Amino acid sequence: MGSTGSIGTSALEVVRSLGSDYVIAGLAANQRWRELAVQCCEHCPTAVAIADPEHADAMRAEINGTVEMLVGPDGLVELAGRSDTDFVVAAIVGAAGLASTIAAVQAGKQVGLANKEALVVAGSFLVPLAEKNGAVLLPIDSEHSAVFQAMAAGKRAEVRKIYLTASGGPFRTWSAEQMAGATLEDALKHPTWSMGPKITIDSATMMNKALEIIEARWLFGVDAGSIEVLVHPESIIHSMVEFCDGSVIAQLGTPDMKTPIQYALTHPHRKEGCADKLDFSTIRRLNFEPADMERFPALRMGYEVARAGGTAGAVLNAANEAAVEAFQQGRIPFGRIVELTQCVLDRHVVQSAPDLETLLQTDAWARQEVNECLMP
Repeated sequence: MGSTGSIGTSALEVVRSLGSDYVIAGLAANQRWRELAVQCCEHCPTAVAIADPEHADAMRAEINGTVEMLVGPDGLVELAGRSDTDFVVAAIVGAAGLASTIAAVQAGKQVGLANKEALVVAGSFLVPLAEKNGAVLLPIDSEHSAVFQAMAAGKRAEVRKIYLTASGGPFRTWSAEQMAGATLEDALKHPTWSMGPKITIDSATMMNKALEIIEARWLFGVDAGSIEVLVHPESIIHSMVEFCDGSVIAQLGTPDMKTPIQYALTHPHRKEGCADKLDFSTIRRLNFEPADMERFPALRMGYEVARAGGTAGAVLNAANEAAVEAFQQGRIPFGRIVELTQCVLDRHVVQSAPDLETLLQTDAWARQEVNECLMP
């Protein structure tokens, strides 16, 4: 799900390298129908879904009846829940990927979660649903994959702390004043990772790490106080787990998403990987810095929302998505992204045990609040 994005294309590269034991049964994208058509020719899926109906005719003509085609958001949901798949890579960016992720969980599949927003928005709904339907949630985010791997060194009850590492993004050394006037070009210059534009901007505000705090809270069943963010500019240690005896287990690797994708696909086994390997002869030092919540207030919001639970995650995610979109369109400066998100979060009264309909309504409300704040 999201096969033409950075995670999707990396996942296809991993599947290609794993050989004939792994077969692509379905592919889905939003608008990039040309890339999707090329992927269909190479991987010969049973079905393909295009989310944007405007591109349906062009896509249909390109594949010329060779693959079953599904259209629109309902098509994504149908594809994710089909009986001819065992594993769903949930890599659609933002809240747009929530419905198809839920469909995969309801169908009891193994779900590789690259879409952190699913747990941020609906963790209180999704985790019990997975338990009920026998679905397995496997992290594809590099940080959460690292935690998942490190946790294998002990029991869940023995975990004292989770350390989520962060590169610090392109503005790690910038002052708050400098960041306030950063351009879109500045925000998209990530120092270590190659990612899509939305997640790259989130990394620049460190909202990406705030979302990961919330995701870790739901994925690993820990409270927010047990999660600490460390800035690690080299992006070699992807995260760490401290156990009650003081032992700290870290997962290291190159900054390449193919490794966590493959670990999810082959779990609980490991196979020869296609990502570049670390060359320790070139590594002279590994640096760590405490996260600066004054310059990056998004982190404070991450902890706040992780503690609050309920509808708070839906508000944070939706407001941030709307604010990032406004920044990309040139409607607001970089410095207002987090400011707008905090403003909407402050206006919200958290509901502690929401159903899915309430979460979706909350998402829509938060986006509208951002738009109203931007009206002259």
